[in-house]
Amino acid sequence: MLRIQHNSATIARRLMSQHVERPSPMVDKFVRVDHAGELGADRIYAGQMAVLGHTKVGPTIQHMWDQEKVHRNEMERLIKKHRVRPTIMVPFWNVAGFVLGAGTALMGEKAAMACTVAVETVIVEHYNDQLRQLMETKNPDKELLEVITKFRDEEQEHHDCGIDHGAQQAPFYEALTNVIKFGCKTAIKISEKI
Repeated sequence: MLRIQHNSATIARRLMSQHVERPSPMVDKFVRVDHAGELGADRIYAGQMAVLGHTKVGPTIQHMWDQEKVHRNEMERLIKKHRVRPTIMVPFWNVAGFVLGAGTALMGEKAAMACTVAVETVIVEHYNDQLRQLMETKNPDKELLEVITKFRDEEQEHHDCGIDHGAQQAPFYEALTNVIKFGCKTAIKISEKI
């Protein structure tokens, strides 16, 4: 009996000495919401590729999708590294992203590009806000700064690509992009909280 108690005490001491520091509330929130966003972006491009993959714009969408896959994988790594709980909305964002991508692609190439412009406009603003907040902290997480900066620059590239591919000529461009922007901003607010 003494041996069992000794082993239990030893195990408890070892576990307590392996304390894993929780990320700051800011890092926790940023990683959770950015993980959700990169998942959504991955699914949007998957939906667009399902419809437009074999058209002349397919290689352009594939290039953006490939970058989003890298973003998603990096956020998966940061979720694990910082032990951040993903948003409970992941299953919904998975489906919603694909439906948004495929739905706008069914409206045509220009509508798919309008979707890209709308989403990336919101995401670039979101990443810029996060970068400002991180820089205002006493000891900003350097790795997170680098990741967000890289992602922000690539999202801006996607935005510009959408403009170059005729997004503004999409039917009902203003209405379409405003609805998508509102949806993205709402998804950000929800994913930051739950």
